[in-house]
Amino acid sequence: MDEPLTPADLAPRLAEVYGVLGPVYRRVARIVERDQEVMGMSVGVRAVLDQLRQEGDLPVPAMAREQALSRQFVQRMVNDAQDAGFVRLVDNPAHRRSRLVQLTPAGAQAIEAVHEREQGLLRAVGGDLTGPELDATLRVLRQMLLALEEIERGGA
Repeated sequence: MDEPLTPADLAPRLAEVYGVLGPVYRRVARIVERDQEVMGMSVGVRAVLDQLRQEGDLPVPAMAREQALSRQFVQRMVNDAQDAGFVRLVDNPAHRRSRLVQLTPAGAQAIEAVHEREQGLLRAVGGDLTGPELDATLRVLRQMLLALEEIERGGA
Protein backbone atom coordinates (compact mmCIF):
# COMPACT_ATOMS: atom_id res chain seq x y z
CA MET A 1 0.00 0.00 0.00
CA ASP A 2 1.25 3.49 -0.79
CA GLU A 3 2.25 5.67 2.13
CA PRO A 4 0.77 9.16 2.53
CA LEU A 5 3.03 11.89 1.23
CA THR A 6 4.77 14.21 3.65
CA PRO A 7 3.50 17.81 3.66
CA ALA A 8 6.69 18.86 1.83
CA ASP A 9 6.07 16.28 -0.91
CA LEU A 10 2.30 16.79 -0.99
CA ALA A 11 2.34 20.57 -1.56
CA PRO A 12 3.96 20.55 -5.03
CA ARG A 13 1.74 17.66 -6.17
CA LEU A 14 -1.39 19.54 -5.05
CA ALA A 15 -0.06 22.59 -6.89
CA GLU A 16 -0.05 20.41 -10.02
CA VAL A 17 -3.71 19.57 -9.39
CA TYR A 18 -4.56 23.28 -9.11
CA GLY A 19 -2.57 23.91 -12.28
CA VAL A 20 -4.76 21.48 -14.22
CA LEU A 21 -8.03 22.26 -12.45
CA GLY A 22 -7.95 25.98 -13.31
CA PRO A 23 -7.85 25.51 -17.10
CA VAL A 24 -10.45 22.72 -16.91
CA TYR A 25 -12.82 25.01 -14.99
CA ARG A 26 -12.23 27.96 -17.33
CA ARG A 27 -12.82 25.84 -20.44
CA VAL A 28 -16.04 24.42 -19.01
CA ALA A 29 -17.17 27.95 -18.14
CA ARG A 30 -16.40 29.14 -21.68
CA ILE A 31 -18.34 26.24 -23.21
CA VAL A 32 -21.33 26.93 -20.96
CA GLU A 33 -21.17 30.65 -21.73
CA ARG A 34 -20.77 29.97 -25.47
CA ASP A 35 -23.83 27.77 -25.33
CA GLN A 36 -25.70 30.20 -23.06
CA GLU A 37 -28.03 31.33 -25.82
CA VAL A 38 -28.80 27.73 -26.72
CA MET A 39 -29.29 26.66 -23.10
CA GLY A 40 -30.81 29.95 -21.94
CA MET A 41 -28.68 30.48 -18.84
CA SER A 42 -25.39 31.85 -17.55
CA VAL A 43 -22.84 29.85 -15.59
CA GLY A 44 -24.15 31.43 -12.37
CA VAL A 45 -27.80 30.61 -13.08
CA ARG A 46 -26.76 27.10 -14.05
CA ALA A 47 -25.01 26.72 -10.68
CA VAL A 48 -28.17 27.86 -8.86
CA LEU A 49 -30.40 25.48 -10.81
CA ASP A 50 -27.97 22.61 -10.36
CA GLN A 51 -27.79 23.17 -6.61
CA LEU A 52 -31.58 23.24 -6.31
CA ARG A 53 -31.80 20.10 -8.46
CA GLN A 54 -29.41 18.28 -6.12
CA GLU A 55 -30.45 19.65 -2.74
CA GLY A 56 -34.03 20.82 -3.10
CA ASP A 57 -35.44 24.16 -1.96
CA LEU A 58 -32.88 26.41 -0.25
CA PRO A 59 -32.62 29.99 1.01
CA VAL A 60 -30.10 32.24 -0.74
CA PRO A 61 -27.71 32.45 2.26
CA ALA A 62 -27.43 28.64 2.41
CA MET A 63 -26.83 28.48 -1.33
CA ALA A 64 -24.09 31.11 -1.07
CA ARG A 65 -22.34 29.28 1.78
CA GLU A 66 -22.43 25.97 -0.08
CA GLN A 67 -21.06 27.51 -3.27
CA ALA A 68 -18.49 29.66 -1.40
CA LEU A 69 -19.87 32.77 -3.11
CA SER A 70 -21.18 36.06 -1.79
CA ARG A 71 -24.84 36.18 -0.86
CA GLN A 72 -25.26 39.21 -3.12
CA PHE A 73 -23.90 37.37 -6.16
CA VAL A 74 -26.11 34.34 -5.54
CA GLN A 75 -29.10 36.67 -5.06
CA ARG A 76 -28.39 38.24 -8.47
CA MET A 77 -28.23 34.78 -10.06
CA VAL A 78 -31.50 33.82 -8.33
CA ASN A 79 -33.07 37.04 -9.62
CA ASP A 80 -31.89 36.22 -13.16
CA ALA A 81 -33.25 32.66 -12.81
CA GLN A 82 -36.54 34.04 -11.52
CA ASP A 83 -36.75 36.50 -14.44
CA ALA A 84 -36.25 33.55 -16.81
CA GLY A 85 -39.01 31.58 -15.08
CA PHE A 86 -36.60 28.92 -13.79
CA VAL A 87 -37.19 29.50 -10.05
CA ARG A 88 -39.76 30.96 -7.71
CA LEU A 89 -39.54 32.15 -4.12
CA VAL A 90 -41.74 30.39 -1.58
CA ASP A 91 -42.31 30.90 2.12
CA ASN A 92 -39.76 29.31 4.41
CA PRO A 93 -41.41 27.72 7.45
CA ALA A 94 -38.06 27.82 9.30
CA HIS A 95 -37.35 31.53 8.72
CA ARG A 96 -39.91 34.23 8.02
CA ARG A 97 -37.57 36.67 6.28
CA SER A 98 -35.42 34.26 4.24
CA ARG A 99 -37.60 32.75 1.55
CA LEU A 100 -36.79 29.46 -0.13
CA VAL A 101 -35.71 29.31 -3.76
CA GLN A 102 -37.57 26.55 -5.59
CA LEU A 103 -37.17 25.16 -9.11
CA THR A 104 -40.15 25.67 -11.37
CA PRO A 105 -41.09 22.97 -13.88
CA ALA A 106 -39.40 25.11 -16.56
CA GLY A 107 -36.26 25.34 -14.40
CA ALA A 108 -36.23 21.59 -13.78
CA GLN A 109 -36.58 20.98 -17.52
CA ALA A 110 -33.84 23.52 -18.34
CA ILE A 111 -31.29 22.07 -15.90
CA GLU A 112 -32.11 18.55 -17.06
CA ALA A 113 -31.44 19.63 -20.66
CA VAL A 114 -28.10 21.14 -19.56
CA HIS A 115 -27.16 17.90 -17.81
CA GLU A 116 -28.08 15.82 -20.85
CA ARG A 117 -25.95 18.07 -23.06
CA GLU A 118 -23.04 17.90 -20.61
CA GLN A 119 -23.27 14.12 -20.41
CA GLY A 120 -22.98 14.00 -24.19
CA LEU A 121 -19.87 16.18 -24.08
CA LEU A 122 -18.34 14.19 -21.22
CA ARG A 123 -18.77 10.92 -23.11
CA ALA A 124 -16.02 12.23 -25.40
CA VAL A 125 -13.47 12.05 -22.54
CA GLY A 126 -11.15 9.14 -23.15
CA GLY A 127 -8.06 7.87 -21.42
CA ASP A 128 -9.35 4.50 -20.25
CA LEU A 129 -10.19 5.98 -16.85
CA THR A 130 -11.31 3.59 -14.13
CA GLY A 131 -13.77 3.93 -11.29
CA PRO A 132 -11.03 3.75 -8.64
CA GLU A 133 -9.06 6.48 -10.42
CA LEU A 134 -12.10 8.74 -10.41
CA ASP A 135 -12.79 7.88 -6.76
CA ALA A 136 -9.21 8.89 -5.91
CA THR A 137 -9.54 12.12 -7.89
CA LEU A 138 -12.72 13.04 -6.05
CA ARG A 139 -11.13 12.19 -2.71
CA VAL A 140 -8.19 14.50 -3.45
CA LEU A 141 -10.41 17.36 -4.62
CA ARG A 142 -12.72 17.04 -1.62
CA GLN A 143 -9.73 17.02 0.74
CA MET A 144 -8.38 20.15 -0.96
CA LEU A 145 -11.77 21.81 -0.60
CA LEU A 146 -11.97 20.95 3.10
CA ALA A 147 -8.48 22.36 3.68
CA LEU A 148 -9.35 25.58 1.85
CA GLU A 149 -12.56 25.95 3.86
CA GLU A 150 -10.53 25.58 7.05
CA ILE A 151 -8.06 28.22 5.85
CA GLU A 152 -10.94 30.60 5.04
CA ARG A 153 -12.27 30.15 8.58
CA GLY A 154 -8.83 31.10 9.87
CA GLY A 155 -7.94 27.62 11.08
CA ALA A 156 -4.60 27.27 9.32
